[in-house]
Amino acid sequence: MASQPPEEEYKFKNIDVNIGGSPISRKKKIKGGLLRYPYAALTDKTDYLQIDIVEYSPIGGSLVSSNRSIRGNGENFNFNASESPQKTRLKENNGTIILPMPSNIQDGNSVDFAAGNLDGLTAAVYGGVINAIETKLPNNIMDTGNYFSQILQAVTNPFANNASGFKTAFLAQIAAQAANIPLGGSLTRDAVFARESGEILNQNVELLFNGVTLRSFKFSFKLTPRGPDEEKQVKLIINAFKKNMSAKIGSENGIFLGTPNVFELTYKQGPNPHPFLHSFKQCVLTDMSVNYTGEGTYAVYNDSTPVSMILELGFKELEPVYDVDYNRDDNLTKGVGY
Repeated sequence: MASQPPEEEYKFKNIDVNIGGSPISRKKKIKGGLLRYPYAALTDKTDYLQIDIVEYSPIGGSLVSSNRSIRGNGENFNFNASESPQKTRLKENNGTIILPMPSNIQDGNSVDFAAGNLDGLTAAVYGGVINAIETKLPNNIMDTGNYFSQILQAVTNPFANNASGFKTAFLAQIAAQAANIPLGGSLTRDAVFARESGEILNQNVELLFNGVTLRSFKFSFKLTPRGPDEEKQVKLIINAFKKNMSAKIGSENGIFLGTPNVFELTYKQGPNPHPFLHSFKQCVLTDMSVNYTGEGTYAVYNDSTPVSMILELGFKELEPVYDVDYNRDDNLTKGVGY
């Protein structure tokens, strides 16, 4: 068992930490101190999960640069997609927690797609309108003249090109809406077509990109302190997670609340990022729980420290993963990437 370090090392004070003769983090010097479980020496070949606690910096404050600009009136917002917003966040390390590799290591990437419908009649109307807008928009928006009448003409042109189909669809739409008014019915245009002729408008269904998603990660750690050193570490680790995930009381007598600290997770091997496992973006700790009866029964040491505890952590990334994140030439993406 390693000798017990001075008490001030447990309180996230200014200490320097080395693993195998190299700094624990090459990105920045550790300013906030170190907590770790198990409390044993780490070598160049030790695999572990490093969690850096970082003070949150709003992304808006870091967008004012040569490539990014944002004004209070909402004008001149420019985002350079070749840079990840996270890369420009101001970072101040408030401490580091080292935990053993979780028993269930996995990642998953997903994007959102949704079915999109567009029938031929609506497409024809849209095409006529957008063409009129692009070709007949007046230089002076106040000089409308017959601009809107031209737009109306563009809407009705498809009716002339396919008078029978448009007339049938238009009348069915109006009649269905009118029939729903008295009793709040749910009759639709396509239901009318299906009942009358056994046909509906071809919706040309297609799966369309609908947006990005944010990844979340769940971890479970079984903590069984084996002596006074680890007992103190475990207690402070639990306290550190609770404190740094909590909202901050802001100014103006608590009218405002500040964003909790954020967490930078890295799978490490010795002082370096893990050569294979996936990377993380900055995360928030959305939920945590501690089961102080890890063996299913209440058991404590002489100082009342539970013999076994199960720590559950739920993290969620602050921003989505983009294709440019895989082009970064740094230690974060030498493995499988994000």
